Amino acid sequence: MTEKERKDVTSWQVVTFIWHRWCRYPKRMSLLLGAISLLAFVEALFPLLASKLMDAVAAGGQVPTRENFDAAMAVVILMAVQSGLYIVFSQISFRLLIRQSTDCMRDIVTEAFDRVQSFSSSWHADHFAGATMRKISRGMWGYDLYTDMVVTGFLPAMIHMSTVIAVVAFVWPIMGFVMLFFVVAYIGLTIWALQHYLLAPNREHVGADTELGASVADSVTCNSVVKAFGAEWRESWKVYETVTNWRGKARRAWLRGEDLRLIQSVIVQGMKLAMISLVAWLWFNGQANVSLVTLVLTSYIGLANRLWEMAYQLQHLQKSINDVEDVVAFGKAPAEIVDHAVAQPLQVRKGKVSFDQVSFRYANQAERIYEDFNLTIRPGERIALVGKSGSGKSTFLKLLQRLYDVEEGRILIDDQDIAHVTQSSLRQAVSVVQQEPILFHRSLADNIAYAQPEASRREIIRAAKRAQAHDFIRALPDGYDTMVGERGVKLSGGERQRVAIARAILADAPLLVLDEATSSLDSVTEAEVQTAVDELIRGRTAIIIAHRLSTVRNVDRILVFEDGVVVEEGEYDALASKLDGHFHTLHQRQVVGLV
Repeated sequence: MTEKERKDVTSWQVVTFIWHRWCRYPKRMSLLLGAISLLAFVEALFPLLASKLMDAVAAGGQVPTRENFDAAMAVVILMAVQSGLYIVFSQISFRLLIRQSTDCMRDIVTEAFDRVQSFSSSWHADHFAGATMRKISRGMWGYDLYTDMVVTGFLPAMIHMSTVIAVVAFVWPIMGFVMLFFVVAYIGLTIWALQHYLLAPNREHVGADTELGASVADSVTCNSVVKAFGAEWRESWKVYETVTNWRGKARRAWLRGEDLRLIQSVIVQGMKLAMISLVAWLWFNGQANVSLVTLVLTSYIGLANRLWEMAYQLQHLQKSINDVEDVVAFGKAPAEIVDHAVAQPLQVRKGKVSFDQVSFRYANQAERIYEDFNLTIRPGERIALVGKSGSGKSTFLKLLQRLYDVEEGRILIDDQDIAHVTQSSLRQAVSVVQQEPILFHRSLADNIAYAQPEASRREIIRAAKRAQAHDFIRALPDGYDTMVGERGVKLSGGERQRVAIARAILADAPLLVLDEATSSLDSVTEAEVQTAVDELIRGRTAIIIAHRLSTVRNVDRILVFEDGVVVEEGEYDALASKLDGHFHTLHQRQVVGLV
């Protein structure tokens, strides 16, 4: 998510986002707010009870009577009841809060992840995976911090202070007015500072935190490349520079927070001096007794503590809002590839593929890759796409999977426009073996069965045997339960390729796409796997991107791409013998090596 997209998210939108998550559990949230409110009210009664106890003690003088003792004990009993209610309401509140927060945090993570999953391939190409993960996790914890600050901090603090001021104002109006003045000044100044003095530094700090997470994740993910070039020191220096940038942003945000705390301290100390001076003056004029002095002092202590807590809460409230902004921005960002309003599941009966007057360009390119492109692949036909890099071969497959939408024209599978079918059904119908297969950090069995999670171990083994993967898997200490490491790093390139082929075999999709599926194999294994691939593609529509022409001798038709246009097509031998043809030139360079 770019800085501009983050700045487009307002604090009110974040608050609304969190409020909607609370409203999903209305009964629990109502009970939680009720319990928190009662807890704050009960706590706020302590100054009044303390003043009543001082009344009873003062009335007894040096030699208290039984009546004085009974009055004092009655107040003590009320204090005990207050303590019991405080414990009960606090337990109810925090147990409800735990259930509420964990449910909402689960919802935030899953929905943000679903949203990110729905974004197009171009979006993912433009964003660091590490930064995206950092934003989601930070948004989850930002929600938790916001909820804690509001539900267990700001709300009870407001109820507590309102109750205390109301009690003091009822007994002593002028003192209540003084307290109200300083409390309003404190809260108003804090809110103003958060919006106009701390907001920008906090956002910069959050952005630097995201950049730091992305930088570390990028280096760790590419550790094999770092080691291959002996570049550990360069990556360490890059991370050092990123951390130094973070340090500067963090220091600025935190120092501004200290500036605010300085002003808050002045207000709190001013309130203390004003209240003590006023109570001393009233006492001197015979308008205050020990009970009222006790009420004022205990009220001040309670107010001061709450105001200090509120300073912490309001600053962390702003931080939590900044943390959640990225998750809200995910929700606002448009999904470039969306299902049509009345999209239906794709029904593949034969496997015919048609490109009808298709025009397409990538967002960062001025020229179109395809211009009024037409092509029909017959059901069950085996097609090879060849040509130099950038000629449009990979784009063909991306459009077929609807990883991008065409600008003009249609792509049809069995006469069904893929723009009007559900994306999930389309991609389940097209089984892909990539040139650089990506595996999950899960077991080999889980990776092979990814397209068919309910497949039995026997079916998994059968697919592995057909892909010539069974022998090396069986030789591993944990066999099919072996964890492959992040992106399959524990396996060799050829082993990863065979696992990917086994995954495609088990998927058994009606359309098959092979992006040079044997490129990582040695010549002996390639010949073995090619036999399995030939068996796999028999009877189904297969599209093969070929970088090594020797792998496409047995296809039905070869399409030679040049700048988004099919310049030649035909069988292997016919194209290779055409002396002035594009394929002949490619063949000479690669296979014969004469040119």
